[in-house]
Amino acid sequence: MVETTKAIVFSSIKYAEADLIVTCYTQSSGLKTYLLRGILKSRKGRLKPSYFQPLTQLEIVANHKNKGTLESIKEVKVLHPYTTLHTDIVKSSLVLFLSEMLKNSILEQDPNQGLYLFLEASFQWLDHHEDIANFHTLFLLKLTTYLGFNPDTSDVHLPYFNLSEGSFVAEDFSIYCETGQRVEMLKQLFGINFDTISGVAFTKKQRRDVLDLMLEYYQLHLHDYKKPKSLAVLQQLFN
Repeated sequence: MVETTKAIVFSSIKYAEADLIVTCYTQSSGLKTYLLRGILKSRKGRLKPSYFQPLTQLEIVANHKNKGTLESIKEVKVLHPYTTLHTDIVKSSLVLFLSEMLKNSILEQDPNQGLYLFLEASFQWLDHHEDIANFHTLFLLKLTTYLGFNPDTSDVHLPYFNLSEGSFVAEDFSIYCETGQRVEMLKQLFGINFDTISGVAFTKKQRRDVLDLMLEYYQLHLHDYKKPKSLAVLQQLFN
């Protein structure tokens, strides 16, 4: 079935001599993977490799057979040309990190309008703002709502965070209970949005520590979690 849909690129991998395998999150059909034949050699084709940089927002005309095989794209256009995400070194590192996390986290091949709109708006915000030091951690926290394991904040005043249950508790009764500065920093991210993130003042070490806590949380709640390869580069830049 031929569909016209919005899509956000998660990854683009060279295959054979001139092909690309591209994974996108589509508004109409969830996660899809496409085989783009000859795209790396063709100079006159409608599809260009530059369209498929991580997190690029596209409109595609695609042939979705929905048989578990690689799909194909007939036409593509960039819906939101980024001005900074692929040129600013810090933002481009964030893009690589977040695209890795998204590819590892989102697996369903069903549409999720709320999730798609969240991704779309988040990356446009990142493109247009400069105070972004805590963006990726807040993004991952907000993403848990759409992945189904967002922390329960009804008892957020309690000192221990149970990473396994995603809840705050009064006592340390599990190896997954965490307390201390990392938990207190995480609490500062609840209830805020990207526009108010500048009010959160973390040191470099605190920023790294709260991100590590969030990644530990993801590791416990995602099947086959893989530590993102781009994490080391990201940490070096923010240090």
